[in-house]
Amino acid sequence: MAPGSTHASMAELNRSRIIQLLHLNGVSSRAHIARELGLTPAAITKITAQLIDMGIISETGNLDGIKKRRSIGLKLNESKYRVIGVKFARSIIQIGVFDLGGNLESAQTLPPVDNDDIPATLEDIKTRVNALLDRDPSIVAIGMAVPGPYLRDEGRIAVVTSMIGWQNVNFLDEYEHAFRVPVFIEQDARAGALAQSLFNPHVSSNNIAYYLVGEGVGLGLMDHGGLINGELGAATEIGHISIDVNGEACECGNRGCLERYCSAVRLHRLINEAGVVEGSESMTHADACRALFARLGHDDVCDELFRSLATYVGYGCAMIINAFNPKQIAIGDILAEAGQPLLDTVREVVRQRIIPALSETTEILLSDLPADATLSGAAAVAAAQFLEHPTEFVEPRDDDGV
Repeated sequence: MAPGSTHASMAELNRSRIIQLLHLNGVSSRAHIARELGLTPAAITKITAQLIDMGIISETGNLDGIKKRRSIGLKLNESKYRVIGVKFARSIIQIGVFDLGGNLESAQTLPPVDNDDIPATLEDIKTRVNALLDRDPSIVAIGMAVPGPYLRDEGRIAVVTSMIGWQNVNFLDEYEHAFRVPVFIEQDARAGALAQSLFNPHVSSNNIAYYLVGEGVGLGLMDHGGLINGELGAATEIGHISIDVNGEACECGNRGCLERYCSAVRLHRLINEAGVVEGSESMTHADACRALFARLGHDDVCDELFRSLATYVGYGCAMIINAFNPKQIAIGDILAEAGQPLLDTVREVVRQRIIPALSETTEILLSDLPADATLSGAAAVAAAQFLEHPTEFVEPRDDDGV
């Protein structure tokens, strides 16, 4: 690497470190930033002046410093720049506009999608996103969260159970150059894990699993602050781990996959077979599940049906703990809307099946992001790029490499 390139890279790294520290800690003084990052006060003064000039950070009021000295606080201008998140979840497509702090500013849900609708839906997304970009010049990036296993270098999903049409879509060909701002694409559960790390104040660990139980079942894992990706970007595909080698055949080619037993698609099918929700056959998967959740505690058949499915969600948690030993597991998406009944069953399964040394040190909680975790995750994919590479979105006026 040429000396000038190394110089510029170090400057970008230091800008990113300051931005991420302010994102994590909120208002901080220059002296505090210097101590945390091990940089000289002179370097911090110069870099923060650049970031103020770029509009990424700003000064706040006075803070109490060491020995009661007054210092000026700095904060990240989270609301100055925005990102778009697009969630693909088989039949559910959502688009949201977020600030850099993960606050949802607007959202829209497209009409339910089936295999025949996919080509028109892809074009509809382009139209809607371009309209948002035309209205809001502060939008700097777009993140997309798609079902896994997503082969990121190829831009396609290797297998999509229950809606095979998505396997014919190349997301890079469709969207990489479709808009005036860059597009970043990630597997849905991995995006959800990133959202927990970036946007969820109740996440206290840099070792967290996001367990997605929606129309599909997936897992994203942050290990010591970094996402586990795998060679092709298809790591942690828990939905296609077999829990019964002689079980139901799965479209992935395996048998007894976890996803066959505890997805919203599975629960919807059980609801239809049991006839416990009037008109469920014509409902979406999400609406049928929500109708059943509303009956929990009031209908023995619904309670038993749900508990059976929630037990399988618990088996998934047991696998996550044994395989990855996360500090926290956040459960999200459609089945997580059942709330405490799901959490109680899952925790019971984990207590029964995991040794105390692991079960007692793993916190299992429901995702409580202000927006859907996968939609927030799509936004987090874009926001993380801004935080890590700010000058790819906003050019500094001066760069001397500090």
